[in-house]
Order: sequence, then C-alpha cells, then structure tokens
Amino acid sequence: MNDMTTPSKALSDAEERTANEAAYRELLASLHVARHAAWLGGPQATRDKHIQRGRLLVRERIAILLDPGSPFLEIGELAGEGLYEGVAPGAGIVTGVGLVQGRACMVIANDPTVKGGTYFGMTCKKHVRAQRFARQHRLPCITLVDSGGAFLPDQANIFPDEGLFGSIFHHQVGMSSEGIAQIAVVLGACTAGGAYIPALCDEIVIVRAKGFMFLAGTQLVQAATGERVDPEQLGGADMHSSVSGVTDHIADDDGQAIAIARRLVGELPAMPPCLRDRVPVVAPSRPPTDIYGIVNRDTRKPTPMRELLKCLLDAGDLGEFKAEFGDTLITGFARIGGWQVGVLASNGVLFTESAAKATHFIDLCCKRNVPLLFLSDVAGFMVGREAEQGGISKAGAKFITAMSSARVPKFTIITGGAYGAGYLAMCGRAFQPNAMFMWPNARAAIMGPDQAATTLALVKRQNLKAGETWTADEEDAFKAPIRQHYETFAAARNFARQLWVDGILDPAETRETLTLLLDIASRVPTPETHFGVFRM
Repeated sequence: MNDMTTPSKALSDAEERTANEAAYRELLASLHVARHAAWLGGPQATRDKHIQRGRLLVRERIAILLDPGSPFLEIGELAGEGLYEGVAPGAGIVTGVGLVQGRACMVIANDPTVKGGTYFGMTCKKHVRAQRFARQHRLPCITLVDSGGAFLPDQANIFPDEGLFGSIFHHQVGMSSEGIAQIAVVLGACTAGGAYIPALCDEIVIVRAKGFMFLAGTQLVQAATGERVDPEQLGGADMHSSVSGVTDHIADDDGQAIAIARRLVGELPAMPPCLRDRVPVVAPSRPPTDIYGIVNRDTRKPTPMRELLKCLLDAGDLGEFKAEFGDTLITGFARIGGWQVGVLASNGVLFTESAAKATHFIDLCCKRNVPLLFLSDVAGFMVGREAEQGGISKAGAKFITAMSSARVPKFTIITGGAYGAGYLAMCGRAFQPNAMFMWPNARAAIMGPDQAATTLALVKRQNLKAGETWTADEEDAFKAPIRQHYETFAAARNFARQLWVDGILDPAETRETLTLLLDIASRVPTPETHFGVFRM
C-alpha cells in the first residue's frame, strides 16, 4: 500500500473510497483470523483427544444448547489474545447471550481443550463480566462446567482481588438473591474452589463417568488424609446424585445433559415482555458495508459521522436536536432495528457548546426513558485560554455528570479515535455502559501517538541543561518508540484482549448487535435517574 501520508496525487472521491475499503478489508481479514483461532480453541491434538473420549467441543455444546437459528451475542471473544503462551483468544471460556427455549440466556462455557479449561486472570475477568451483564439484564445463566480449576502460576491475577475468581461466587449469590435463575451442567472436571460454581446454582445436571465435583482431587485427599479413594466415589455423578445430594439431575452423555438443561430453562417463568415500543424495522438508507469506504485509511483524518449514521439508523433518519448549536457533537432521536435511541455522535473536538447540548439531550432521554447510543470518534475537549475562559471544564463536568447519572440503558461504539476526557465523556468503560464495542479501525488512549510524542519531547527539551543540544534527528529518534507504544496500546485488538471493551464488531454487524442489545435492555425496568450537582 502507498504511504498514506504522502500521496503521489490527489484521488477522486470514488478512488478514495475504493482505497479506504481495501484498507478496511485488510483489518477485517485480520479480525476474522483471530476469531477463527478463538473458535478452534485448543490445539488440534487436544481437540482430537477430547472427541475420541466421546465428548463434544465447547462450540458444539453451545450450538445444541441454543434454539435452532438463535443468534449468539458473544462477549469477550478475543479476551486474553496473546497474553498467555499456548492459550487461544478467549482465555479458555466462551461467554455470550442466545435463545434457549425462546428466552434470552447468558451462556458461560469452559473450553477444556485450552489448558484443561483452567482459569487464568483473564478467564476470571471474562466470567465476571458475563455475570455482570446477565445480572444487569436479569438473564438466566447456564454454565457448562468443564474446568481443572485455577491455573496456579497465575494466582496473583486469580485469587486476591475484587473482580477475580471470588467475585464469580459473589455474583452467583447476588443473582440468586435477586431471583435470577442459574443452571449448571457438569460435563467434566470441577475441582477445588471451582466446585462451588455449580454448587451455588439453582439446579445441577451432571454426566455419568465424565463429570466430577470435589473440593480436593484423589491425590490431594491422599496427601492430606492418607485416604485412598477413586474419583467416582469421591465426586462422581452417581455418588452426588444418590448419596450427597449435591447434584439434581444425571445424564449419560453431553447431549442428554444439555437436553435436560434446555428442559429446565423451559420450566422457568416466561421471558419478561418489552417495556418499550418497537416499530417495524426499516433498512438504513445506505448499506452498512459502505462504512468500509467511508472510514478514512489515514487515522488522522476525521470520518464524516453523518455518512456513517445513514448506514446505521433505520431509514438513515435522525431527528436532530440543536443541529445548529455545538455542531461538533451530533445529537438526536433515531431508531435502530425498530427501537428508539438517543444518539450522541462525535463530529469533532468537544467545545463548551457541544458539552452543554449533550447535557440537555441526556436529560431529555432520561425523562423519556430513551436508551443512549454513544458513537465515539473524538480527540477530546478543546483546550487553550479562550476555551478555559469560556468554562470548558465546567461544561465538560456537566456532560460527564449527566452521562454518568443517566440510568437509561447506555451503549458505546468507538468508531474511530477516542482520546482523553473525550473518551470518558462519551461513556467510556469506567462509566459501565450496558455494552461497549470497537470497530477494527478504532483506537483509544489518553492522547494520540503524535500528541504524546510531542508532549514528552517538549518536556525533555525544557529540561535540557545549559549548553546541551538536541538535534532534530535525536528528537525524532526519541519520539519514534513513544509513537509506537501509543499506537500499540490504543489499538482495538489491545482493548479487546484486555477486556476493556466487550469485543470488536465488523461495522456491518453493528445494527444487528445493537438491535439485540436494545431488545434485551427493553425487558428490564429503568431505575429513576437522579442527577449529580450541575455546576452553574
């Protein structure tokens, strides 16, 4: 590809879009390679051995658990990618929402072909993130258990802190107290503290001769007590179903166990009705795939957000609010998949006027019980003497207060670069949106690579001692690794592997994903919003 920063000639609009699309499809190809690795799970030899033992692979288990044709909204698909040697993207666990017996359920499934389904730090974080999503939307949880427990060398990231393995239990107890159903299917090993995961569920299905639950395995029992006992006597399906009473249903194989789980879901109360109106769906005015040519391959060039909106919104229509005021933020009412949303879409740097407009608009959406959709492509808030004298920090604080206080469902898609306080104000991860995704081209960081390199270079230059020189070449050499570090950090793949977002979406998947999310959120009553103090 030609150097984007020094084009040899001006391109026509059609040529520009063709070049943009070619560059975007390269990003999508890389994403699909990573997704394929996540879907495969462990190495081929391990998968073959698993199948030879008469057991289903984790994706096969999920496929027969879900209703035929059900969508599966996966959460954390690429979590842990490249963080652990020999561990596929996904960190050894698959989590996502699908339909079981016609009702939306959260599925949490260990992949025993990835290091025996053991829990790394990222596995814990992903399990907990799935539980938080399920709890927020009151989704029944179905856990397909097949895990060797904690990966002991990673104990610092598994054991001591909030949000790790212990938080799995904490959320299970919390969901139980709130009447959110939890069903466990023990398909393989379930040892040590991991045995409490099914034990804390409402009902447990276990597979004869393959599923085992015990706090300590046979070797540890012998070492601790001197007792010699075989796995079946210690924690097998027949023992737990007829002697200890720990398990409630017994099955002869994976398929029967999952069929029982489906029956149990069918016995739950019906899925709650929608509490918001949905109108007939209208296709956007432009195909979503047009986004590939709209997003500029040069990340320093802004993306025309109004063109993107035509590809995302029903009929491409936005009932814009304050269109002529604070125009670096687009706000307005629209529909996606028939569901009404309040759109806040970046259109440049945030000024005092755009922040004030956002505050007003969020207030309207909260009063009308309209979910908020943040489409983030923002360099941050305006800086400088004029901006400060105009009260930019006060206006920004109002924006953040309104966004953080809002109790309507909130969804964030990072469509381009999201930096600094702009990333935060556009409902960044710290503000716990219901769901948050990035597009493959998206980036997020405290500041952009060039700004970071220039800022640190200015600091270094200011600290030069008297008589010291610093040539332009030396400055460029100083800046290069800083730029590289920020580019690597800010990349969508890095955010996905760290679980700082729920995943990376192909732009063409965005409408369908948001439609599913809006449907799920519509079935939960909205708490009343109480705003924090708005500084005047």
